Amino acid sequence: MEKIKMTTPLVEMDGDEMTRILWKMIKEELLLPYIDLKTEYYDLGLEHRNETDDQVTVDSAEATKKYGVAVKCATITPNAARMTEYNLKEMWKSPNGTIRAALDGTVFRAPIIVKGIEPCVKNWEKPITLARHAYGDVYKNTEIKVPGSGKAELVFTAADGTKIRETIHEFTGPGIIQGIHNTDKSIASFAKACFNFALDTKQDLWFATKDTISKKYDHNFKDIFQEIYDAEYKEKFESAGIEYFYTLIDDAVARVMKAKGGFIWACKNYDGDVMSDMVSSAFGSLAMMTSVLVSPDGVYEYEAAHGTVQRHYYKHLKGEETSTNSVATIFAWTGALRKRGELDGNKDLMVFADKLEKATIQTIEEGKMTKDLALITSLKDVTVLNSENFIKEIRKTLETL
Repeated sequence: MEKIKMTTPLVEMDGDEMTRILWKMIKEELLLPYIDLKTEYYDLGLEHRNETDDQVTVDSAEATKKYGVAVKCATITPNAARMTEYNLKEMWKSPNGTIRAALDGTVFRAPIIVKGIEPCVKNWEKPITLARHAYGDVYKNTEIKVPGSGKAELVFTAADGTKIRETIHEFTGPGIIQGIHNTDKSIASFAKACFNFALDTKQDLWFATKDTISKKYDHNFKDIFQEIYDAEYKEKFESAGIEYFYTLIDDAVARVMKAKGGFIWACKNYDGDVMSDMVSSAFGSLAMMTSVLVSPDGVYEYEAAHGTVQRHYYKHLKGEETSTNSVATIFAWTGALRKRGELDGNKDLMVFADKLEKATIQTIEEGKMTKDLALITSLKDVTVLNSENFIKEIRKTLETL
């Protein structure tokens, strides 16, 4: 069979630990036999980020702006333990945070639905899509470990030299301070991305923060969303028969648990990080969640929503067998390939992406799956496959389509 040609490269961002192992398997078994794969490769593994003083992450983001579509493997965001384990020069920031800031985009995450994997929340009938703001908050924070007694202040110095000063806390002993920020421009981009996505997918849009407590920071998000909705989107939403509403995040959590699904839930950066993990786990597995970062300029970066599966990686290093779910990583590739095909007018690439997704879902629905799914499936007499054999079974299914 002649391989599918590509005219424009994808930006390929390799990652860490077990997902890096799966990344290689997916390429070798499911992509390279069928596609004349063109990628501009960046190694975002922690060792290489450390060697380049994290310049490789910045370079990968710039390449994504250039080519318009990227696919990213899961990466480590280092903590104190990782500093020692990898002998790091410094505790490098989250690669996702760096890329999101560079693209000023919004992350849309949705569960992959398969028969036999029923949601923990019995009334959820349709996917719930999480729209996560992808700039600022704790991902671009500044922190100080307070050594002892003293006054902590928040100071803003305007361009003309005038200052706004607020006391944060009068410390009588050691503690910690965290400074976070956001911009009206980024919040507006987030709002427009959410409204456009809701119109494209014909789904209701919920937005939730905690403006009753954060009367300036969170309230600013609420106000900008409402102003843009009223000025640009209200009539479009009404014509499409869909709804936008704002609610407090604790109220949203209660509503989500009682809802049937089929809507978009927009959250600030950290809220979206946590809630997307909750939703994906409740739908079945963190490894069954798609994720795409969309910039206001129409740039797309697809990634697996889960982490690097550290525990399985250590087993792999010892030569022990693992049964790691690669579905979200496969769907990161299919999402990127489909979008590349769409932008380039390459129908063959789009058809292949659809087939690979169908093959992946069909393999699971036929009872061949990794251990995490086997533990929660309602299917009977399933076959539990190791990491490599699951990918090989998907290839066998793909060959029949």
